[in-house]
Amino acid sequence: MASIGKLYWDAVPGRKGWCVVAIMLSVLNSAAAAPPRLLVLGDSLSAGYGLPHDQGFEVQLQRALQAHGHEVSIIDGAVSGDTSAGGRARLDWALGDGADAAIVELGANDGLRGLDPKDLEANLTAILDSLAAKHIPVLLTGMYAPPNLGPDYQAAFRAVYERLGKRPGVLYDAFFLQSVATVDDLNQADRMHPNPEGVRRIVARILPLVEKLLSEAKPA
Repeated sequence: MASIGKLYWDAVPGRKGWCVVAIMLSVLNSAAAAPPRLLVLGDSLSAGYGLPHDQGFEVQLQRALQAHGHEVSIIDGAVSGDTSAGGRARLDWALGDGADAAIVELGANDGLRGLDPKDLEANLTAILDSLAAKHIPVLLTGMYAPPNLGPDYQAAFRAVYERLGKRPGVLYDAFFLQSVATVDDLNQADRMHPNPEGVRRIVARILPLVEKLLSEAKPA
């Protein structure tokens, strides 16, 4: 079967330039139609620890976006057990194919291990700096420290997210597990990781912010 380009070439003799233009326009239109690429850089909470693949945060988020008319390609950058240092170390790898927007969900494991909030801030700052340098808008979703570490640690930990959430180009969600943490019916047996219904509620709550994030994305 003759290609479209060949048919065009034969149908319009002497107008090879128009054929080239038509092909270039076709390529450009295909690129423009590509869905935005959304990086999720996170830990077990966004990786879907303990859940069937189709019930994890990334898949549920993609389904919710599709239901609202958004076709999005999600880049899986969530690794169970990761700290903010781990996310920082693998950011360049996660961005290997580029991204148009990013959700940063890190810090839960820093809090569980009682790591210094100053290190948390340094790591998250480096991540946000790298994304800003690439003109990638960010949704930073925060985390609270466990209460057993004391009020001073909790306050210092929370203050890190509050400061970084005020950065230009950053949308801020104060607590990823809002209205889900400590609710037995919304969590798995470990009482730390949300069950499918817990994830659904997180996605429903965060969806407007993700839509706003995507509206700020500028596909290459």
